[in-house]
Amino acid sequence: MPYIIETFDKPDHQAMRQSLRAEHLAFLAEHAGRLLACGAKLNDDGGDRGGGLYIVDTEDRAEAEALIAADPFARAGLFERVLVTRWRKAYLGGTCYLP
Repeated sequence: MPYIIETFDKPDHQAMRQSLRAEHLAFLAEHAGRLLACGAKLNDDGGDRGGGLYIVDTEDRAEAEALIAADPFARAGLFERVLVTRWRKAYLGGTCYLP
């Protein structure tokens, strides 16, 4: 089962997020094969909420934790907290994965 990683930025760190964005996007491109989905959390008006969500295709919690620890955002200390949760893939891309 994959893992969901939810990140929460430290308050008032939008400038740090923006300064690291290009490096973060390069990191995501490098690891795209391991990501079922990934993206920033947004406010209803489309503005940045300060955090993200990753769905990592791995059966290994340590691998999911290592991936987020290597993200440039994490290395720079942007995150106030990170939640790593095992996830049951029921539907993805319109396909049912339930037995």
